[in-house]
Amino acid sequence: MSDLPRKAVTRTAKLAALPLSFAGRATWGLGKRIGGKSAELVARELQQRTADQLFKVLGELKGGAMKFGQAMSVFESALPEEVAGPYRAALTKLQEAAPPMPTRTVHAVLEERLGPEWRELFTEFEDKPSAAASIGQVHRAVWHDGREVAVKVQYPGAGEALLSDLAQLSRFARLLGPLMPGMDVKPLIKELRDRVAEELDYGLEAEAQRQHATEFVDDPDVVVPEVVHQSDQVLVTEWIDGIPLSEIIADGTPEQRDRAGQLLARFLFSGPARTGLLHADPHPGNFRLLPADDGDWRLGVLDFGTVDRLPGGLPETIGTCLRMTLQGDAEAVYELLCADGFVKETIELDPDAVLEYLLPIIEPAEAEAFTFTRGWIRSQAARIADIRSPAHQLGKQLNLPPAYLLIHRVTLSTIGVLCQLNATVRLRDELESWLPGFVEYAEDGEEAGDVDDAVSAADSADDTEETVPAEA
Repeated sequence: MSDLPRKAVTRTAKLAALPLSFAGRATWGLGKRIGGKSAELVARELQQRTADQLFKVLGELKGGAMKFGQAMSVFESALPEEVAGPYRAALTKLQEAAPPMPTRTVHAVLEERLGPEWRELFTEFEDKPSAAASIGQVHRAVWHDGREVAVKVQYPGAGEALLSDLAQLSRFARLLGPLMPGMDVKPLIKELRDRVAEELDYGLEAEAQRQHATEFVDDPDVVVPEVVHQSDQVLVTEWIDGIPLSEIIADGTPEQRDRAGQLLARFLFSGPARTGLLHADPHPGNFRLLPADDGDWRLGVLDFGTVDRLPGGLPETIGTCLRMTLQGDAEAVYELLCADGFVKETIELDPDAVLEYLLPIIEPAEAEAFTFTRGWIRSQAARIADIRSPAHQLGKQLNLPPAYLLIHRVTLSTIGVLCQLNATVRLRDELESWLPGFVEYAEDGEEAGDVDDAVSAADSADDTEETVPAEA
């Protein structure tokens, strides 16, 4: 294919063609039905054609369009099967591969960023990329000291393309909405735009990966490859083999699914506690299942381009609120949500109704072991998305403080992956080990702070921050 399309007119035209082509295929479907084909068969063909076109355009554009496709793909488990089925294969492709940029472009970037003698840094370099993502692609190579490495090369013009794509996708959010029923697309696109600058900076990514690699060195459960070299638009890290989680989702054994799910949950909650950073891009293409020396499996973690900085770990409000919800203390939960900005001062809700809204969502935290299924997450999505349901009406009145936006998205995305895995996970074990506030007693045996302490901490936060609908 040609170089990454960067001209605004070209990219806008391709994106604009998406909703138009959806409409065109709908007209085609109507014609088929008039011609005698069953509505069910026509709908299936229509959805498959739409999925194919979606992958083709998003994959070719890379940039923000592909980033949006990856973000969508982790939510497919929440869709009704008749909608999710035709899109699943096309969206999963976005997690592992995309059309590569030409070899001459890769060599030009390496020469510009590593110097004219860049080949001397490697004893081997594979021109064919092993993986492609939204802003760069990865090549397998051997570093001059003999280490196998992954060389991530950023697409020229990726920053410009990302911002342009996401601006255009925001305009089409209403038309893209039917691809993800029950999900508000526009806040997702806005949040992706807010993270663009950090993800383009390979220096920040290298720093975040080094922090994780240092903390998780020799960890029995999690593997983070070391950073070998970093410069503008090029990041070299140690290579790790393993089975991509997308393959485990498709063909993994029950044992692999459960182990992958347990380790994914462990990494989600232990990472912020151990590093002060939250890995904020939990789509299956960023994880590998690696065999361990004891015959079990370890989780390999890739791509630290998007992180949330949480110096104190995950907010204690989350753990305290979760614990009190499980205890059925409606008044305490409501007081804490109000104090931390989840309920605006101008809104008054019934604490018991809020508790009833929350309890089904946190069911996995109550059980000793919980099996995450597509059926379960679909039931939750349907309950909240149904405009006739009390849950939908209450959800519209809740708010999500900006400090929780990325945590919220990462948590939902991780739950989506767990449901794709159909994994049985001892989630409560991970919450008790890593989530501040979830365990009622501190390590020294004294009772942990009660709701008044939590409310005081919440009140000390910047209450001038803008809030957004919690349904986002």
